[in-house]
Amino acid sequence: MDILSPDERRIVYARLVRGYAETAYSGQPLEMQWTWLMAAHVVGQHDPAMHFDSHRRMLALAREHRDWREVIGQIARLALLPLGHLLRRIPMGNVGRSTVPITQVMQPPDTVQVLIDWATLATKLPK
Repeated sequence: MDILSPDERRIVYARLVRGYAETAYSGQPLEMQWTWLMAAHVVGQHDPAMHFDSHRRMLALAREHRDWREVIGQIARLALLPLGHLLRRIPMGNVGRSTVPITQVMQPPDTVQVLIDWATLATKLPK
């Protein structure tokens, strides 16, 4: 992902969260909803407020679908989030799901990267 200013990062994050909300509202498959949230997590994970918000949304989605393993994983991530930011130990590219180790640096899956690239594109167009 290109280097984004804090304002650009907030705009990209908001686009991804809006995309998630639209997929949830329109009844899109659950996996697509997770993909939007994972993309939002990757973009927002280095800002404590956006990072918290992405995990809060992931927790709500997991709870709504009674995915108790994911619920527990999201609670753990929310609990450790302040420590991670305090120690500056936020792994680049981590998608934030309970299926991925909390400290794993990773390249986001292609489906996640495509959404990030789409949401970022408009911030890079000439004005």
